[in-house]
Amino acid sequence: MAASKVKQDMPPTGGYGTCVYIIYKSNQFFLNIFMYIMFGVGVGLLVFGYWRLFRWNRERRRLHIEELEARVALLPLLQAEHDRRTLRMLRENLEEEAVIMRDVPDWKVGESVFHTDRWVSPLTEELFNLRPREEMLRKKFGFLWYVWS
Repeated sequence: MAASKVKQDMPPTGGYGTCVYIIYKSNQFFLNIFMYIMFGVGVGLLVFGYWRLFRWNRERRRLHIEELEARVALLPLLQAEHDRRTLRMLRENLEEEAVIMRDVPDWKVGESVFHTDRWVSPLTEELFNLRPREEMLRKKFGFLWYVWS
């Protein structure tokens, strides 16, 4: 097989006409303007996005501080309700203990298991030992569907 002669693609003799150069040069200005406009739009969107982000972070921080202040304001009320509920349960437990242990000689109802004069918060088991088991589990672990008795 004879080697075929490859014809290379070459510009016409004397070069291309000036029309291609003129079209490129005439569009160069508009290409530069479009490039600057797109760059400006990108920078503008970036600045606007950061401005919105900083504004939202400031609002979120304000809401967080407001929520913390509300929690701090409500904390004494919630603590008082918790203490009241605890004391009521202790009183009910002491009444039940007096009924259960009335036949045992030398039994002192409500005698502390701790050897101190300070107030010691009762354990969950101590509060809920005379109540149904589900109530104690709900208090210890929260409301769970999968906890059975």
